[in-house]
Amino acid sequence: MKVILLQDVKGQGKKGQVKEVSEGYAQNFLIKQGLARPATDGNLKTLDQQKKSEDKRKEQEKIDAEMLAAKLGETTVELKAKAGEGGRLFGAITSKQIAEALAGMKIKIDKRKIELHDPIRTLGFTNVAVKLHPEVKATMKVHVTEE
Repeated sequence: MKVILLQDVKGQGKKGQVKEVSEGYAQNFLIKQGLARPATDGNLKTLDQQKKSEDKRKEQEKIDAEMLAAKLGETTVELKAKAGEGGRLFGAITSKQIAEALAGMKIKIDKRKIELHDPIRTLGFTNVAVKLHPEVKATMKVHVTEE
């Protein structure tokens, strides 16, 4: 019996795949548990429409991420921190502080998307990478000045 998987099923396949399984397994487990539905013509058309709308949504997300990357490329984040001799900071600038500064500039980015391998510990300009989408990365400048 052919079924369309509604969720990932271990040992069978991923969500959205059409699989050939035994009649008993399909009726007594997959369909009863809500993990699959029979692969009828109507259900296959519905699946095709869902895939098209999902592809469209993903493409729109990528376009939005590219536009945000262009905006971030020309943005400089200004942060103030206490510093000692030689331009060394007391403490450090973290991705959380950068995300909060961006929120103050009306740009909403999750702190986990800011790729700051080590916290910033010196005054001056630092280039910081931001992963906006699996295929889109942006680089912005962070300028740390003395308080």
